[in-house]
Amino acid sequence: MTIQSFPASRTQLGELEIRRALPLRERRMIGPWCFLDRYGPVTFDAGAPMDLPLHPHIGIQTVSWLLDGEVLHRDTLGSESMLRPGGLNLMTSARGIAHSETTPSQNSGRLNGVQLWIALPEASRHSAPAFETHRELPVTESRGGRIASILGEDSPATTFSPIVGAELSVWKNETLTMPLRREFEHALLVLDGTATLESETLVPDVLYSLGMQRDELSLSSRDGARLLLIGGVPFEEKILMWWNFVARTREEIAAATEDWETDRVCFGGR
Repeated sequence: MTIQSFPASRTQLGELEIRRALPLRERRMIGPWCFLDRYGPVTFDAGAPMDLPLHPHIGIQTVSWLLDGEVLHRDTLGSESMLRPGGLNLMTSARGIAHSETTPSQNSGRLNGVQLWIALPEASRHSAPAFETHRELPVTESRGGRIASILGEDSPATTFSPIVGAELSVWKNETLTMPLRREFEHALLVLDGTATLESETLVPDVLYSLGMQRDELSLSSRDGARLLLIGGVPFEEKILMWWNFVARTREEIAAATEDWETDRVCFGGR
């Protein structure tokens, strides 16, 4: 089956280099996934490489997943959560929320992770905002590696569309096989190492779109690798993305921008 590859674009977020794998000009979404940033690994002796001050969102869920280090989340619902590797911070912005994500003052001196957005369907995007954190998620061990279920059927995290998100670890000189849902479109992003899929070598900082109609995924690695798998039923609703907002019309974007600039209650205040 065809594998399409799309190199991530590069940008800066303060002092932190970001590799943006979604959206790209050639590929805007994978299922309901509409945004994927890869950052790190970085090491530091001082400062705060993750320094995102309070900012608003509408129309999405934000997914924060760490491979190394710590990130402190605060939001206008009063939530506060220290994210560490293996845990999940999931924020449902819905009609409006604001949050910050920062490197805490007490830290390991390392940072390595991904930030993703999920577009909310029409039936859910005007609901009340919410935040949840999961310190541990289900992990499936196999001879060839392990699968950490971030989102989807095996995860306790709240979702609003048929979806999958998982971290796949392939052991050295082994092959990891997992079932897939044929009605989903899927994509892979190598987090570290290299892996082989259907005789194609997969490398970091490239989004590999796998299409649909796959029953399983079989990954091999000579030296070991970690990959992010995302997927879901193709998202049929047209979305409009601008800054931190995901909506359907320019008027909605303009209204959300005005709400934020005038500090209206829909974002919980600043």
